[in-house]
Amino acid sequence: MTVGSTSSGDTGSTKTFSNIDEMSAWTSCTVCAGANGSGSVATLSQTLNISSPSMDGNSTKFHIGGSTPYSNALWWKQLGANSGVRHFVYDVYFYLKNPSVAQALEFDVNQSLNGKKYIFGTECVKSTHTWKIYSAAQKWLDSGVSCSGITAYTWHHLTWEFERTTGGNVSFIAVTLNGVKHYINKSYAPKDGTANEINVAFQMDGDGNMTDYDTWLDKVKLTYW
Repeated sequence: MTVGSTSSGDTGSTKTFSNIDEMSAWTSCTVCAGANGSGSVATLSQTLNISSPSMDGNSTKFHIGGSTPYSNALWWKQLGANSGVRHFVYDVYFYLKNPSVAQALEFDVNQSLNGKKYIFGTECVKSTHTWKIYSAAQKWLDSGVSCSGITAYTWHHLTWEFERTTGGNVSFIAVTLNGVKHYINKSYAPKDGTANEINVAFQMDGDGNMTDYDTWLDKVKLTYW
């Protein structure tokens, strides 16, 4: 499949979607990004084909603003469905000019099939400078792994490794930030769901002052098998 400069490729049973940030037809919301899917309203926008800052000359800028503290904005890109795959690697470069005003940055992969939704939800939280991971029963749990060192005017490289286990759980295997890898090895039960899908998602959370800020994503890639 080719969409502009965006492509997916198969190697045996492995499939890779490259340059997802360059794909059109992302979906977004603000209220649904809040607690229990019912948050306050933020302003949000997405701008494709940004030449600078960029890793490959074609990044995408995501913007959040508004006046209500701790409002959120969520974007996601549907990539079709494949019930036969269990392993996922989400690989992304991100860039901020003022990371101190980002309450949290969230990077997710979601797979839904057979009445279950497997949410591989992760977020770097400003208050703790650690990665939190999502449990359907207990919501956000601290992984104990640091996400400190996110500096301004720098491209940061993030990779998350996930698995839908044969026992039917959501498993967080490992995270690598700027070349430093930490194993998580935590698993949780999925949620109930009715969709049949695989998607990648990105969320920006506003802080107590709700200062406007932007995040650029580039070279966004999902590999699954």
